Amino acid sequence: MKNNHFNAFGILLILTLMLGLVSCSEDDEIVPSQDVEFGVSPTSMSFPASGGNSIINVNNNGEWDISTDADWLTFSNQSATQSSKITLTAMANSDTTARTATLMVNGIENSQEIQVTQEGAEPEPVEQEITFAIPPDNTGISDLGSADFADQMIIGWNLGNSLEAVGEEGETSWNNPVVTQRLIDSVKAAGFNAVRIPIAWSKFSDEASFTIEDAWMNRVEEVVNYVISNDMYAIINIHWDGGWMQPTYEEEDYVNQRLDTMWTQIATNFRDYDDHLLFAGTNEVLVEGDYGTPTEEYYTVQNGFNQTFVNSVRSTGGKNAYRYLVVQGFNTNIDHTVNFFEMPEDVDIAENRLMVEVHYYDPYNFALNEDDSVWQWGNDAEDASLTAGWANEDHVDNQFQRMQTNFVDEGVGVILGEYGAIARDVEGHEVYRLDYLQYVTHSAAEHGMVSFYWDNGDIDENGFGIFDRSTGETLYPEVVETIINAAQSAE
Repeated sequence: MKNNHFNAFGILLILTLMLGLVSCSEDDEIVPSQDVEFGVSPTSMSFPASGGNSIINVNNNGEWDISTDADWLTFSNQSATQSSKITLTAMANSDTTARTATLMVNGIENSQEIQVTQEGAEPEPVEQEITFAIPPDNTGISDLGSADFADQMIIGWNLGNSLEAVGEEGETSWNNPVVTQRLIDSVKAAGFNAVRIPIAWSKFSDEASFTIEDAWMNRVEEVVNYVISNDMYAIINIHWDGGWMQPTYEEEDYVNQRLDTMWTQIATNFRDYDDHLLFAGTNEVLVEGDYGTPTEEYYTVQNGFNQTFVNSVRSTGGKNAYRYLVVQGFNTNIDHTVNFFEMPEDVDIAENRLMVEVHYYDPYNFALNEDDSVWQWGNDAEDASLTAGWANEDHVDNQFQRMQTNFVDEGVGVILGEYGAIARDVEGHEVYRLDYLQYVTHSAAEHGMVSFYWDNGDIDENGFGIFDRSTGETLYPEVVETIINAAQSAE
Protein backbone atom coordinates (compact mmCIF):
# COMPACT_ATOMS: atom_id res chain seq x y z
CA MET A 1 0.00 0.00 0.00
CA LYS A 2 2.82 2.42 0.84
CA ASN A 3 4.45 1.91 -2.56
CA ASN A 4 1.12 2.54 -4.34
CA HIS A 5 0.66 5.91 -2.55
CA PHE A 6 4.15 6.94 -3.54
CA ASN A 7 3.57 6.00 -7.17
CA ALA A 8 0.32 7.99 -7.36
CA PHE A 9 1.97 11.05 -5.78
CA GLY A 10 4.90 10.79 -8.16
CA ILE A 11 2.71 10.54 -11.19
CA LEU A 12 0.71 13.59 -10.05
CA LEU A 13 3.89 15.57 -9.48
CA ILE A 14 5.22 14.70 -12.90
CA LEU A 15 1.94 15.70 -14.58
CA THR A 16 1.93 19.01 -12.74
CA LEU A 17 5.46 19.81 -13.85
CA MET A 18 4.66 18.88 -17.42
CA LEU A 19 1.59 21.15 -17.46
CA GLY A 20 3.68 23.97 -16.10
CA LEU A 21 6.25 23.53 -18.80
CA VAL A 22 3.56 23.51 -21.48
CA SER A 23 1.96 26.66 -20.06
CA CYS A 24 5.25 28.47 -19.90
CA SER A 25 6.21 27.59 -23.47
CA GLU A 26 2.88 28.78 -24.91
CA ASP A 27 2.01 31.84 -22.82
CA ASP A 28 5.07 33.18 -21.03
CA GLU A 29 7.77 32.95 -23.65
CA ILE A 30 9.93 36.15 -23.59
CA VAL A 31 10.78 37.44 -27.07
CA PRO A 32 14.08 39.24 -27.20
CA SER A 33 13.72 42.90 -28.27
CA GLN A 34 14.70 43.74 -31.86
CA ASP A 35 15.83 47.12 -33.27
CA VAL A 36 13.32 48.97 -35.53
CA GLU A 37 15.05 50.50 -38.55
CA PHE A 38 14.71 54.30 -38.52
CA GLY A 39 12.48 55.58 -41.32
CA VAL A 40 10.21 58.52 -42.20
CA SER A 41 7.56 58.71 -44.93
CA PRO A 42 6.71 60.59 -47.00
CA THR A 43 9.79 62.73 -47.47
CA SER A 44 7.95 65.38 -49.51
CA MET A 45 4.39 66.67 -49.66
CA SER A 46 2.40 69.53 -51.08
CA PHE A 47 -0.69 71.45 -50.01
CA PRO A 48 -3.20 73.58 -51.93
CA ALA A 49 -3.48 77.25 -51.07
CA SER A 50 -6.48 76.46 -48.87
CA GLY A 51 -4.30 74.35 -46.54
CA GLY A 52 -5.15 70.95 -45.08
CA ASN A 53 -3.79 67.94 -43.23
CA SER A 54 -1.32 65.19 -44.09
CA ILE A 55 0.02 62.14 -42.21
CA ILE A 56 3.72 61.55 -41.50
CA ASN A 57 4.87 58.07 -40.40
CA VAL A 58 7.94 57.83 -38.13
CA ASN A 59 9.43 54.36 -37.51
CA ASN A 60 11.82 54.29 -34.56
CA ASN A 61 12.18 52.30 -31.30
CA GLY A 62 13.79 55.15 -29.42
CA GLU A 63 13.29 58.83 -28.83
CA TRP A 64 12.69 61.17 -31.76
CA ASP A 65 11.37 64.67 -32.39
CA ILE A 66 10.23 66.79 -35.36
CA SER A 67 10.65 70.53 -35.89
CA THR A 68 10.40 73.35 -38.45
CA ASP A 69 10.87 77.09 -38.61
CA ALA A 70 7.67 77.56 -40.66
CA ASP A 71 4.97 79.20 -38.55
CA TRP A 72 2.26 78.07 -40.99
CA LEU A 73 2.78 74.39 -40.13
CA THR A 74 1.71 72.64 -36.90
CA PHE A 75 2.07 69.04 -35.62
CA SER A 76 -0.31 66.84 -33.65
CA ASN A 77 2.76 65.72 -31.63
CA GLN A 78 6.38 66.73 -31.92
CA SER A 79 8.15 63.87 -30.14
CA ALA A 80 7.76 60.29 -28.92
CA THR A 81 9.75 57.26 -27.77
CA GLN A 82 8.41 54.82 -30.33
CA SER A 83 7.04 54.58 -33.87
CA SER A 84 4.16 57.02 -34.36
CA LYS A 85 1.93 58.83 -36.84
CA ILE A 86 1.91 62.62 -36.91
CA THR A 87 -0.80 64.83 -38.38
CA LEU A 88 0.79 67.81 -40.13
CA THR A 89 -1.55 70.78 -40.61
CA ALA A 90 -0.90 73.59 -43.11
CA MET A 91 -2.68 76.92 -42.65
CA ALA A 92 -4.29 78.61 -45.68
CA ASN A 93 -1.90 80.65 -47.81
CA SER A 94 -3.41 84.08 -48.48
CA ASP A 95 -0.38 85.20 -50.48
CA THR A 96 -0.36 84.62 -54.25
CA THR A 97 3.24 83.37 -53.97
CA ALA A 98 3.86 79.67 -53.31
CA ARG A 99 5.86 78.84 -50.17
CA THR A 100 8.14 76.04 -49.01
CA ALA A 101 9.39 74.66 -45.70
CA THR A 102 11.74 71.96 -44.41
CA LEU A 103 10.81 69.63 -41.56
CA MET A 104 13.56 67.84 -39.62
CA VAL A 105 12.91 64.50 -37.90
CA ASN A 106 15.75 63.62 -35.47
CA GLY A 107 16.29 60.21 -33.91
CA ILE A 108 19.10 59.22 -31.51
CA GLU A 109 21.47 58.33 -34.31
CA ASN A 110 19.57 59.26 -37.50
CA SER A 111 17.72 62.19 -39.03
CA GLN A 112 15.52 62.83 -42.07
CA GLU A 113 14.38 66.00 -43.88
CA ILE A 114 10.84 66.41 -45.24
CA GLN A 115 10.22 69.02 -47.93
CA VAL A 116 6.83 70.77 -47.86
CA THR A 117 5.38 73.06 -50.53
CA GLN A 118 2.14 75.02 -50.69
CA GLU A 119 0.51 76.71 -53.68
CA GLY A 120 -0.12 80.43 -53.69
CA ALA A 121 -3.63 81.83 -53.56
CA GLU A 122 -5.38 82.81 -56.78
CA PRO A 123 -4.96 86.55 -57.35
CA GLU A 124 -8.06 88.63 -56.85
CA PRO A 125 -9.60 89.81 -60.12
CA VAL A 126 -8.51 93.32 -60.94
CA GLU A 127 -11.54 95.44 -61.59
CA GLN A 128 -11.06 97.43 -64.76
CA GLU A 129 -11.28 101.10 -63.92
CA ILE A 130 -11.99 102.71 -67.26
CA THR A 131 -12.99 106.27 -67.94
CA PHE A 132 -15.56 106.28 -70.73
CA ALA A 133 -15.12 108.88 -73.47
CA ILE A 134 -18.91 109.28 -73.55
CA PRO A 135 -21.55 107.75 -71.24
CA PRO A 136 -22.35 104.05 -71.81
CA ASP A 137 -25.43 103.39 -73.94
CA ASN A 138 -26.95 99.91 -74.22
CA THR A 139 -29.60 100.87 -76.77
CA GLY A 140 -29.77 98.17 -79.42
CA ILE A 141 -27.40 95.87 -77.53
CA SER A 142 -28.72 92.51 -76.32
CA ASP A 143 -28.51 91.59 -72.65
CA LEU A 144 -27.86 87.90 -73.43
CA GLY A 145 -24.69 86.18 -72.25
CA SER A 146 -22.13 85.69 -75.00
CA ALA A 147 -22.88 81.97 -75.57
CA ASP A 148 -26.60 82.62 -75.98
CA PHE A 149 -25.96 85.63 -78.19
CA ALA A 150 -23.61 83.59 -80.38
CA ASP A 151 -26.44 81.11 -81.01
CA GLN A 152 -28.13 83.80 -83.10
CA MET A 153 -25.30 83.62 -85.63
CA ILE A 154 -26.21 80.34 -87.30
CA ILE A 155 -23.47 80.08 -89.93
CA GLY A 156 -20.85 82.53 -91.13
CA TRP A 157 -18.72 83.29 -94.20
CA ASN A 158 -15.34 85.01 -94.51
CA LEU A 159 -14.74 87.90 -96.89
CA GLY A 160 -11.12 86.78 -97.10
CA ASN A 161 -8.23 88.28 -99.09
CA SER A 162 -10.06 91.54 -99.76
CA LEU A 163 -9.98 94.23 -97.07
CA GLU A 164 -6.95 92.64 -95.37
CA ALA A 165 -4.92 92.69 -98.59
CA VAL A 166 -1.77 94.76 -98.14
CA GLY A 167 -0.31 96.52 -101.15
CA GLU A 168 -0.53 99.65 -103.24
CA GLU A 169 -3.80 98.59 -104.88
CA GLY A 170 -5.66 98.21 -101.61
CA GLU A 171 -8.45 95.66 -101.49
CA THR A 172 -7.69 94.38 -105.00
CA SER A 173 -4.01 93.70 -104.25
CA TRP A 174 -4.59 89.97 -103.78
CA ASN A 175 -6.43 89.35 -107.05
CA ASN A 176 -9.96 89.92 -105.84
CA PRO A 177 -12.31 92.56 -107.28
CA VAL A 178 -13.74 95.43 -105.25
CA VAL A 179 -16.35 94.14 -102.79
CA THR A 180 -19.92 94.99 -103.77
CA GLN A 181 -23.34 94.99 -102.20
CA ARG A 182 -24.32 92.42 -104.84
CA LEU A 183 -21.76 89.94 -103.49
CA ILE A 184 -22.99 90.28 -99.92
CA ASP A 185 -26.60 89.98 -101.07
CA SER A 186 -25.67 86.68 -102.72
CA VAL A 187 -24.00 85.43 -99.54
CA LYS A 188 -27.19 86.27 -97.63
CA ALA A 189 -29.38 84.57 -100.25
CA ALA A 190 -27.25 81.43 -100.03
CA GLY A 191 -28.18 81.04 -96.35
CA PHE A 192 -25.34 82.67 -94.40
CA ASN A 193 -26.39 85.14 -91.70
CA ALA A 194 -22.97 86.38 -90.53
CA VAL A 195 -19.85 87.70 -92.28
CA ARG A 196 -16.36 87.93 -90.84
CA ILE A 197 -14.45 90.78 -92.47
CA PRO A 198 -10.66 90.48 -92.09
CA ILE A 199 -9.07 93.95 -92.31
CA ALA A 200 -5.60 95.46 -92.56
CA TRP A 201 -5.86 98.95 -91.06
CA SER A 202 -2.31 100.24 -91.47
CA LYS A 203 -3.19 102.80 -94.12
CA PHE A 204 -1.92 105.74 -92.12
CA SER A 205 -2.24 109.43 -92.81
CA ASP A 206 0.34 109.83 -90.04
CA GLU A 207 2.57 106.80 -89.55
CA ALA A 208 4.10 108.19 -86.36
CA SER A 209 0.73 108.50 -84.62
CA PHE A 210 -0.92 105.48 -86.33
CA THR A 211 -3.74 107.70 -87.61
CA ILE A 212 -5.91 105.69 -90.01
CA GLU A 213 -6.78 107.41 -93.29
CA ASP A 214 -10.35 108.73 -93.41
CA ALA A 215 -10.82 107.29 -96.89
CA TRP A 216 -9.95 103.79 -95.68
CA MET A 217 -12.12 104.05 -92.56
CA ASN A 218 -15.02 105.12 -94.77
CA ARG A 219 -14.46 102.25 -97.20
CA VAL A 220 -14.47 99.68 -94.40
CA GLU A 221 -17.68 101.20 -93.06
CA GLU A 222 -19.25 100.97 -96.50
CA VAL A 223 -18.56 97.22 -96.63
CA VAL A 224 -19.81 96.75 -93.06
CA ASN A 225 -23.04 98.45 -94.10
CA TYR A 226 -23.44 95.97 -96.97
CA VAL A 227 -23.68 93.29 -94.29
CA ILE A 228 -25.72 95.15 -91.68
CA SER A 229 -28.28 96.30 -94.25
CA ASN A 230 -29.00 92.61 -94.94
CA ASP A 231 -29.85 92.08 -91.27
CA MET A 232 -26.69 89.97 -90.95
CA TYR A 233 -24.03 90.00 -88.25
CA ALA A 234 -20.62 91.44 -89.08
CA ILE A 235 -17.29 90.81 -87.33
CA ILE A 236 -14.39 93.16 -88.07
CA ASN A 237 -10.85 92.61 -86.82
CA ILE A 238 -7.23 93.64 -87.20
CA HIS A 239 -5.90 90.82 -89.38
CA TRP A 240 -2.28 89.96 -90.24
CA ASP A 241 -1.68 93.50 -91.48
CA GLY A 242 1.95 92.87 -92.39
CA GLY A 243 2.77 90.89 -89.26
CA TRP A 244 3.57 93.74 -86.86
CA MET A 245 1.81 92.07 -83.93
CA GLN A 246 4.75 89.99 -82.60
CA PRO A 247 4.11 88.56 -79.08
CA THR A 248 7.57 89.10 -77.59
CA TYR A 249 8.80 91.11 -74.61
CA GLU A 250 10.90 93.18 -77.01
CA GLU A 251 7.86 94.24 -79.07
CA GLU A 252 5.23 94.19 -76.29
CA ASP A 253 5.07 97.91 -75.47
CA TYR A 254 5.12 98.94 -79.12
CA VAL A 255 2.35 96.52 -80.11
CA ASN A 256 0.13 97.44 -77.17
CA GLN A 257 0.49 101.14 -77.97
CA ARG A 258 -0.33 100.56 -81.62
CA LEU A 259 -3.28 98.29 -80.77
CA ASP A 260 -4.67 100.84 -78.35
CA THR A 261 -4.33 103.72 -80.80
CA MET A 262 -5.84 101.84 -83.73
CA TRP A 263 -8.71 100.21 -81.84
CA THR A 264 -9.63 103.51 -80.21
CA GLN A 265 -10.08 105.01 -83.69
CA ILE A 266 -11.95 102.00 -85.09
CA ALA A 267 -14.25 101.65 -82.09
CA THR A 268 -15.02 105.38 -82.01
CA ASN A 269 -15.97 105.35 -85.69
CA PHE A 270 -18.36 102.39 -85.25
CA ARG A 271 -19.58 103.31 -81.77
CA ASP A 272 -23.22 103.92 -82.76
CA TYR A 273 -23.76 100.52 -84.42
CA ASP A 274 -26.03 98.05 -82.63
CA ASP A 275 -25.14 94.48 -81.64
CA HIS A 276 -25.13 93.24 -85.24
CA LEU A 277 -21.54 94.49 -85.31
CA LEU A 278 -18.87 92.68 -83.30
CA PHE A 279 -15.19 93.55 -82.92
CA ALA A 280 -12.46 90.88 -82.90
CA GLY A 281 -9.14 92.12 -81.52
CA THR A 282 -6.59 90.25 -83.61
CA ASN A 283 -6.18 87.16 -85.80
CA GLU A 284 -3.59 84.38 -85.68
CA VAL A 285 -1.04 85.98 -83.37
CA LEU A 286 2.28 84.12 -83.17
CA VAL A 287 5.97 84.82 -83.54
CA GLU A 288 6.42 84.88 -87.29
CA GLY A 289 7.29 81.40 -88.56
CA ASP A 290 7.14 79.67 -85.16
CA TYR A 291 4.15 77.31 -85.20
CA GLY A 292 5.22 75.23 -82.18
CA THR A 293 3.96 75.29 -78.63
CA PRO A 294 4.29 78.88 -77.39
CA THR A 295 6.71 79.80 -74.64
CA GLU A 296 5.44 81.50 -71.50
CA GLU A 297 6.71 84.77 -72.96
CA TYR A 298 4.72 84.36 -76.15
CA TYR A 299 1.35 83.44 -74.67
CA THR A 300 1.62 85.90 -71.78
CA VAL A 301 2.29 88.79 -74.13
CA GLN A 302 -0.47 87.67 -76.50
CA ASN A 303 -2.95 87.44 -73.62
CA GLY A 304 -1.97 91.03 -72.86
CA PHE A 305 -2.88 92.06 -76.41
CA ASN A 306 -6.40 90.78 -75.75
CA GLN A 307 -6.62 92.88 -72.59
CA THR A 308 -5.41 96.00 -74.40
CA PHE A 309 -8.06 95.47 -77.08
CA VAL A 310 -10.88 95.12 -74.53
CA ASN A 311 -9.75 98.18 -72.56
CA SER A 312 -9.39 100.32 -75.68
CA VAL A 313 -12.84 99.49 -77.04
CA ARG A 314 -14.63 99.87 -73.71
CA SER A 315 -13.00 103.24 -73.04
CA THR A 316 -14.71 104.74 -76.09
CA GLY A 317 -18.04 104.38 -74.28
CA GLY A 318 -21.47 104.55 -75.88
CA LYS A 319 -22.62 101.20 -77.25
CA ASN A 320 -19.01 99.98 -77.16
CA ALA A 321 -19.24 99.80 -73.39
CA TYR A 322 -21.63 96.86 -73.90
CA ARG A 323 -20.66 95.54 -77.34
CA TYR A 324 -19.86 91.83 -77.81
CA LEU A 325 -16.12 91.44 -78.34
CA VAL A 326 -14.12 88.49 -79.67
CA VAL A 327 -10.69 87.62 -78.26
CA GLN A 328 -8.26 85.03 -79.59
CA GLY A 329 -6.34 82.06 -78.25
CA PHE A 330 -2.66 81.85 -79.17
CA ASN A 331 -2.47 81.43 -82.96
CA THR A 332 -6.21 80.61 -82.71
CA ASN A 333 -5.04 77.04 -82.09
CA ILE A 334 -7.46 74.95 -80.02
CA ASP A 335 -4.75 73.18 -77.99
CA HIS A 336 -2.95 76.43 -77.19
CA THR A 337 -6.24 78.16 -76.37
CA VAL A 338 -7.28 75.47 -73.90
CA ASN A 339 -3.81 75.35 -72.33
CA PHE A 340 -2.70 78.98 -72.27
CA PHE A 341 -5.60 81.38 -72.87
CA GLU A 342 -6.52 83.81 -70.11
CA MET A 343 -9.85 85.61 -70.30
CA PRO A 344 -9.38 89.39 -70.19
CA GLU A 345 -10.92 91.37 -67.37
CA ASP A 346 -13.93 93.41 -68.44
CA VAL A 347 -15.92 96.30 -67.03
CA ASP A 348 -18.74 95.39 -64.66
CA ILE A 349 -21.52 96.66 -66.91
CA ALA A 350 -20.35 94.39 -69.76
CA GLU A 351 -20.60 91.14 -67.81
CA ASN A 352 -20.20 88.06 -70.06
CA ARG A 353 -19.89 89.98 -73.34
CA LEU A 354 -16.62 88.34 -74.46
CA MET A 355 -16.29 85.46 -76.95
CA VAL A 356 -13.28 83.29 -77.77
CA GLU A 357 -12.06 82.65 -81.32
CA VAL A 358 -10.24 79.59 -82.64
CA HIS A 359 -9.59 78.23 -86.15
CA TYR A 360 -9.60 74.68 -87.50
CA TYR A 361 -7.61 73.30 -90.45
CA ASP A 362 -6.80 69.76 -89.27
CA PRO A 363 -5.32 67.79 -90.87
CA TYR A 364 -3.10 70.35 -92.60
CA ASN A 365 -2.14 68.07 -95.48
CA PHE A 366 -5.79 67.61 -96.45
CA ALA A 367 -7.18 71.05 -95.65
CA LEU A 368 -4.37 73.38 -96.73
CA ASN A 369 -1.35 71.67 -98.24
CA GLU A 370 -1.35 72.05 -102.02
CA ASP A 371 0.59 68.79 -102.45
CA ASP A 372 -2.05 66.40 -103.81
CA SER A 373 -0.54 63.32 -102.14
CA VAL A 374 -3.26 63.60 -99.46
CA TRP A 375 -6.75 64.07 -100.88
CA GLN A 376 -8.96 61.61 -98.97
CA TRP A 377 -10.35 62.13 -95.48
CA GLY A 378 -12.45 60.41 -92.86
CA ASN A 379 -13.33 56.95 -91.64
CA ASP A 380 -14.81 56.08 -95.04
CA ALA A 381 -11.64 56.85 -97.01
CA GLU A 382 -11.00 54.11 -99.55
CA ASP A 383 -7.21 54.28 -99.41
CA ALA A 384 -5.54 55.03 -96.08
CA SER A 385 -2.28 55.87 -97.86
CA LEU A 386 -4.02 58.86 -99.43
CA THR A 387 -5.12 60.26 -96.06
CA ALA A 388 -3.15 62.23 -93.48
CA GLY A 389 -3.47 59.28 -91.08
CA TRP A 390 -5.00 61.40 -88.29
CA ALA A 391 -7.63 64.06 -87.55
CA ASN A 392 -10.64 62.07 -88.66
CA GLU A 393 -14.15 62.43 -87.22
CA ASP A 394 -13.18 61.52 -83.64
CA HIS A 395 -10.49 64.19 -83.62
CA VAL A 396 -12.98 66.84 -84.78
CA ASP A 397 -15.40 65.92 -82.00
CA ASN A 398 -12.70 65.72 -79.33
CA GLN A 399 -11.26 69.13 -80.18
CA PHE A 400 -14.66 70.81 -80.31
CA GLN A 401 -15.72 69.09 -77.09
CA ARG A 402 -12.72 70.69 -75.37
CA MET A 403 -13.92 74.12 -76.48
CA GLN A 404 -17.43 73.33 -75.31
CA THR A 405 -16.28 72.10 -71.92
CA ASN A 406 -13.89 74.96 -71.26
CA PHE A 407 -15.95 77.80 -72.70
CA VAL A 408 -19.46 77.16 -74.05
CA ASP A 409 -20.58 75.20 -70.99
CA GLU A 410 -19.27 78.10 -68.89
CA GLY A 411 -21.46 80.54 -70.81
CA VAL A 412 -18.72 81.88 -73.11
CA GLY A 413 -19.46 82.06 -76.83
CA VAL A 414 -16.98 80.42 -79.21
CA ILE A 415 -16.35 81.60 -82.77
CA LEU A 416 -14.76 79.14 -85.18
CA GLY A 417 -13.43 82.08 -87.16
CA GLU A 418 -11.92 80.06 -90.00
CA TYR A 419 -12.16 76.52 -91.34
CA GLY A 420 -12.34 74.82 -94.70
CA ALA A 421 -10.55 72.60 -97.21
CA ILE A 422 -9.08 73.60 -100.53
CA ALA A 423 -10.49 72.43 -103.87
CA ARG A 424 -8.27 69.98 -105.75
CA ASP A 425 -8.18 68.96 -109.37
CA VAL A 426 -8.12 65.30 -108.36
CA GLU A 427 -10.86 62.93 -109.48
CA GLY A 428 -12.89 61.80 -106.48
CA HIS A 429 -11.61 64.48 -104.09
CA GLU A 430 -14.78 66.56 -104.01
CA VAL A 431 -16.65 63.78 -102.19
CA TYR A 432 -14.15 63.88 -99.33
CA ARG A 433 -14.13 67.66 -99.28
CA LEU A 434 -17.91 67.68 -98.88
CA ASP A 435 -17.69 65.02 -96.16
CA TYR A 436 -15.12 67.12 -94.32
CA LEU A 437 -17.10 70.35 -94.54
CA GLN A 438 -20.32 68.62 -93.52
CA TYR A 439 -18.78 66.95 -90.50
CA VAL A 440 -16.77 69.93 -89.23
CA THR A 441 -19.69 72.35 -89.67
CA HIS A 442 -22.18 70.04 -87.97
CA SER A 443 -19.87 69.10 -85.11
CA ALA A 444 -19.03 72.75 -84.45
CA ALA A 445 -22.73 73.60 -84.21
CA GLU A 446 -23.42 70.55 -82.04
CA HIS A 447 -20.77 71.78 -79.62
CA GLY A 448 -22.19 75.30 -79.47
CA MET A 449 -19.65 76.96 -81.76
CA VAL A 450 -20.43 79.40 -84.58
CA SER A 451 -18.38 78.54 -87.66
CA PHE A 452 -17.25 80.89 -90.44
CA TYR A 453 -16.19 79.18 -93.68
CA TRP A 454 -12.90 80.57 -95.01
CA ASP A 455 -13.38 81.97 -98.52
CA ASN A 456 -10.32 83.65 -100.06
CA GLY A 457 -12.01 84.39 -103.39
CA ASP A 458 -9.81 81.91 -105.28
CA ILE A 459 -12.16 79.74 -107.33
CA ASP A 460 -9.46 77.70 -109.05
CA GLU A 461 -7.50 74.64 -107.93
CA ASN A 462 -6.21 74.93 -104.35
CA GLY A 463 -8.63 77.76 -103.65
CA PHE A 464 -11.42 78.21 -101.09
CA GLY A 465 -13.69 80.45 -103.15
CA ILE A 466 -17.31 79.42 -103.50
CA PHE A 467 -18.77 82.65 -104.95
CA ASP A 468 -17.84 84.65 -108.01
CA ARG A 469 -16.72 87.88 -106.34
CA SER A 470 -17.62 89.95 -109.40
CA THR A 471 -21.16 88.67 -110.02
CA GLY A 472 -22.11 87.01 -106.74
CA GLU A 473 -22.88 83.75 -108.56
CA THR A 474 -22.60 80.60 -106.47
CA LEU A 475 -19.88 78.54 -108.16
CA TYR A 476 -19.87 75.58 -105.77
CA PRO A 477 -23.56 75.05 -104.95
CA GLU A 478 -22.94 71.64 -103.38
CA VAL A 479 -20.38 73.12 -100.99
CA VAL A 480 -22.75 75.94 -100.02
CA GLU A 481 -25.70 73.57 -99.56
CA THR A 482 -23.59 71.17 -97.49
CA ILE A 483 -22.40 73.90 -95.15
CA ILE A 484 -25.82 75.52 -94.68
CA ASN A 485 -27.62 72.21 -94.10
CA ALA A 486 -24.95 70.97 -91.69
CA ALA A 487 -25.26 74.09 -89.54
CA GLN A 488 -29.06 74.16 -89.59
CA SER A 489 -29.43 70.45 -88.84
CA ALA A 490 -27.69 70.92 -85.52
CA GLU A 491 -30.12 73.61 -84.27
